[in-house]
Amino acid sequence: MLRARDAMDRSYAEPLDVPTLAGIAYVSEAHFIRTFRATFGETPNRYLQRRRVERAMFLLRSTEQTVTDICMAVGFSSLGTFSRVFADIVGEPPSVYRRRGPLAPVPSCFGMRWLRPGSNTAVSEKPGSERRP
Repeated sequence: MLRARDAMDRSYAEPLDVPTLAGIAYVSEAHFIRTFRATFGETPNRYLQRRRVERAMFLLRSTEQTVTDICMAVGFSSLGTFSRVFADIVGEPPSVYRRRGPLAPVPSCFGMRWLRPGSNTAVSEKPGSERRP
């Protein structure tokens, strides 16, 4: 399972499917999905979507690329799907998220912790702030 998760972390922008990931883990597709979810708390597809959205969050606030370019750069093939998944994970559409302005110059470990999206929760950017559902 760790090999497959590491492959998703490394190659998040590439088209990855369950048969490929199950092959990396040396298990059947059904067993891979069940075991991945039991191990990491989410399906392989959702994990990959969240990793792509995390990267998109960084690009939206640190580059001048268009939302469409960022959508394609992180591995989504449809702007509509990207916007829907982004809003589901982050709690707001990509364009609204971008309006928050550039990221603060803090160590990356702090930034990653503050900006890591949770499942269906809004993300707080201030340390010590409570998350609101």
